[in-house]
Amino acid sequence: MSGFFRPEAMAALSRWKEVLGALAVIAIGLWIALRPGGVILAGFGYVLIGIGAAFLVPAIRRARFNTGNEGPGAVQVDERRILYMGPVTGGTMALDDLRVLSVRRDGADQVAWVLADTTQLLVIPVDAVGADALFDAFAALPGLNVERLIRAVQSRTKGSQQLWTRERPVALTP
Repeated sequence: MSGFFRPEAMAALSRWKEVLGALAVIAIGLWIALRPGGVILAGFGYVLIGIGAAFLVPAIRRARFNTGNEGPGAVQVDERRILYMGPVTGGTMALDDLRVLSVRRDGADQVAWVLADTTQLLVIPVDAVGADALFDAFAALPGLNVERLIRAVQSRTKGSQQLWTRERPVALTP
């Protein structure tokens, strides 16, 4: 099927595939709910509509967050630990150790996440392979404004923008 579409169109479809899936579930639910067949069948259609709608909002947020996978390096998120393997630098950071999350756009229009803890700074290009997994990791940070995070990625403003900071240190004992 990739022979019929340009690579840019395939990338757009890939980026919005979760949204398209949620819309398909909603459409199937509407089709079932509006067909004659009784209350149980209509109820099942409404349940499908609800499930599709519940998945639609997070899917739209993820699609807006994802900027592609053509950047340098690769990102992996595993058990609240972020691993970045870049061509020159790399590193790992646990979400529980993260103190500051920023986004930086330089003069060459390169955009990167800047993660800082008490001992290190980790810079991850927003378009690195697997960087879309960072959305769920960042969304788990307490008090993070997800819409602000998405707007910061899409913004064309040069410079750094601090998006989140940990208010107090994590206690070792309760």
